[in-house]
This record gives sequence, C-alpha cells and structure tokens, in this order.
Amino acid sequence: MKTVKSKINAKGNGLMTNLEAELEICPNTSQEKQGIRFFINDKMIEAKTSNVVSFEHFVVLANVQDGADAKIALVEHFMAACAICGIDNLDVHFKSDGYEIPIMDGSAKVWVDLFNEAGFQGEQAPVKPINNHFVFSHNNSMIVLMPNLGKTTITYAVNYDHPDLKNRWVNLNQDVNMNEIIEARTFGYLKDLETFQKMGISKGVTIENTVGMTDDGGYTTKLRSEFEPAKHKILDIIGDLYLTGVNPLGLNANILVKEAGHGLHIQFAKNIEKCL
Repeated sequence: MKTVKSKINAKGNGLMTNLEAELEICPNTSQEKQGIRFFINDKMIEAKTSNVVSFEHFVVLANVQDGADAKIALVEHFMAACAICGIDNLDVHFKSDGYEIPIMDGSAKVWVDLFNEAGFQGEQAPVKPINNHFVFSHNNSMIVLMPNLGKTTITYAVNYDHPDLKNRWVNLNQDVNMNEIIEARTFGYLKDLETFQKMGISKGVTIENTVGMTDDGGYTTKLRSEFEPAKHKILDIIGDLYLTGVNPLGLNANILVKEAGHGLHIQFAKNIEKCL
C-alpha cells in the first residue's frame, strides 16, 4: 500500500465556512488497504460513498453508523490529490474546530505538492481494470464509462452562461495535461456570491482561490490554463469517484461526462462500485 513517508502539517480556511482548520496528515503503513481516513472530535470518518451525507454544493462525509454527529466537508479536492498521487492509505487528523478541508488555492495543487515534498513509501495497490460499460443519466446530465486498453481518460462537457464555457468540452490525458487539471481552481458566478454568503456558505471565497465568472463574459482573475473552470470539473469527478475506494485513474477506462455535478458523480460512484 502507498502512503506518505513523513507527517504533514497543513493549515488553512474553509471555502464555505471560512473557519480555520489545522490538519495533521499521517502515514498509514498498514499492509491492508484502509483508504483515506479522517479523524475529528475522537471520531473516525472513512472516505467512502456510504458516508456521503450531502453533495448539493460540495461533498460532506459523516460516519452514519456513529450517528453522523461529526462531519468533514469539501473533501473532493483532497481526495483528487490522493488519487493523482496514487495514495492508498492516509490518516488525516483535525486539530482545530474547523471541520472543512482547507481550500488552499482552490485546486489540488497545494495538496499534491505537500504529498510530493513528504515523499512516498510502499507501492500503490494494483487496480483491476474494469470490464463493464456503464451509462448513468438524469435529465440532461449523463456519465458514461467504457473500458479501454490504456490509461483512464476523462472528457467533460459543461454548458454555462459564459461565452468560454457554453457547450464546452475539455479532456484529461494523463500523459499530456495532468498538471492543468491539478491546478484548476474552483469557480462560480460572481453575481451569485452575495446570495450564497447570505445563505451561510462561500464565506471563504477570495480572488486567489476561486475563479469568478462575470456578467460581461470575463473572469475575476487570470486563468491558469484555457477553460480552467471546466477542467476543475474533471478534478471534482476524480475526487468523487475515489470515494469508491478504487482509484479511477487506474481503471483503464474512458469516462465521458455531460453537465453533471457532485450529486450525479456520487450516484454514479455508488452504481459502479459493486463491479470494481
């Protein structure tokens, strides 16, 4: 099993709550696959689909067998970083009142950099290639998974009210543009920010961690790569699908996604995990 070589200490504010969270990320050298585990208020919450309790704007985990009185919010970018680095086992301890994974720069880049700096030990468990085709749809949204003979590719279609992102398709080719996916930041309509903050969410949004889409067809910050917000959707689905316990980047599959979100990602993950 693959884990980090040394302990990592990380601190930052949550995107939704703006509460500061301090994390101690520890190696887990078990020879058995134990996955990504979060510890908060003396409770352990495993990163798995059966512990997902909310996915409306972001993914929230709670130990439903323990009454769900402790929770971990916005896990998708962290989970994507674990998948990208091939981490099988990891223990993440919250050392503060904040229960949301720090947003950092809004992407997976900080987490990937921290993992690489800590180094790795062990070998990633082999992923059994998937042999089944899956199609999952709801209204105008759809996710399709098809086996292939090479590395997993992801093609994602978005259709936002923005000239760059209207009927826009973006792709992940692991040998070509993985870094563009890793560094793609979260995003949203600038016009919605005030409404969301009145609802009690998006309190930690800054120009550094979020790409705002403006009414005039522009952005609130310079993009790191072309169509960065659409590429962030690929990052999201990598993290969401890793809640199956199987790294989606090792499935040897072509994944096509049309206008989906966390809800459909999680439903699809639950649908396919029985065959993984």
